[in-house]
Amino acid sequence: MTITSLPPLSTRRERVAWYLYDFGNSAYASVVYLAVFAAYFKQVVVGGAEGSRLWGLAIGIALVIVAVIAPILGALADYSGAKKRFLLGFTVQAIIFTAMLFFVQAGDVVSGMLFFILAEIGYRCSQIFYDGFLPELARPDEMGKISGTGWAIGSAGGVIALLIILPLVILIPGDTTVRFAMVITALFWVLSTIPLILWLPEKAQKKTLPPGENYVSVAFKQVAHTIRTAGHFREMTKFMIAFLVYGGGVAIALEFAAIIGAVLFGMGQQLIIVFAIVVQIANVVGAYIFGLLVERIGAKPTLLASLVAMVGVVAALYFNQTQVGFILIGAAAGIAMAGVQSVSRTMVGLFAPPAQSAEFFGFFTMIGRIAFWIGPLVFGWVAAELALMFEGQGVAVEPAEQQGMRLALLVIAGFLIAGLLIVLTVNEKSARQAAAEPELVVAAAPAEA
Repeated sequence: MTITSLPPLSTRRERVAWYLYDFGNSAYASVVYLAVFAAYFKQVVVGGAEGSRLWGLAIGIALVIVAVIAPILGALADYSGAKKRFLLGFTVQAIIFTAMLFFVQAGDVVSGMLFFILAEIGYRCSQIFYDGFLPELARPDEMGKISGTGWAIGSAGGVIALLIILPLVILIPGDTTVRFAMVITALFWVLSTIPLILWLPEKAQKKTLPPGENYVSVAFKQVAHTIRTAGHFREMTKFMIAFLVYGGGVAIALEFAAIIGAVLFGMGQQLIIVFAIVVQIANVVGAYIFGLLVERIGAKPTLLASLVAMVGVVAALYFNQTQVGFILIGAAAGIAMAGVQSVSRTMVGLFAPPAQSAEFFGFFTMIGRIAFWIGPLVFGWVAAELALMFEGQGVAVEPAEQQGMRLALLVIAGFLIAGLLIVLTVNEKSARQAAAEPELVVAAAPAEA
């Protein structure tokens, strides 16, 4: 039997439900990070270079919390067979606090950070369980295509959310409209989650708890077991280290894009939304292209190509001086980032033993959140400190902030290049073989009392 004659693991309706959830939650990333709230928080809620520092700090606090609990949640989902319930629970949290951002106005720094942190925790934790469904939906040979399709549809959701918001910002300018965009985003996410509730079943089987154990204690033992058996998956370990490094650069590009546009190129809210739409459309194209490349040339070469493209994007951004140039660079970044993010997720699916999929995606999320904490925190701090340094040299406040942020762009390049060098050491063939060898999975199984 050839691999093309194998039956699918999932129905078309199940895959559509999975795609549409990404369609909805990508609106959060597009509106909160890329287009609206990041710039609003920095420019209006806080103001000045300190806004960059506090935005990086808020992201850091949220992602430290997620990094701590992510592996526990992943192991718990594997053992309890409850990925869907956890996914929906964290989704509800994220939606509620996204809507609460409507109440954040100029000077509301504490509430703005608090609501964002709680929304971010829900958003990031929900992704653990969303990603954990991928091995239940796709065979290894079709994982790249399905993951890329999901990423493309998700990016399309971000575009549509922004197209809904842009006319309101143009016709009714002002902070109230910007804040109302948070409510629209929350409702958009709610509607897109309904198909998942109705059509995507929980296929994982609940495991019997050992005597005297509960889900939390078993989850901790499962995490400890994953760490102990990491030697069986050496290539996965190297990939995770690489992802920790290059993920920091991707995090900065994603979470500071609106702030960079506002500070370096004087872009207002309307133009930032246009920029975000261009990036998200390019993201759709990139996810599709890189999804096909995984099938044709393999996951590692595809990831390397996307990382090289991202380094080129940062170099172009460093030398760019115009708004038009920034938008064109954003389009290139959208294509490249889709490759980096979607192919990274695919590699975890390919490298992880099927019986431990949610557990490994939990660790993937933990590593990603550490990267998404370190990157923005370092960038925000460096940009703010450089601005202060230039001010101390007699440069006016606004030019000092611009010079500091431009020089801080080199931080992004540093993360990406270092991560790329580590990816070069990963052996994709060995990683796939390790994940497929049943004796390793059996040997890795935690003992039950």
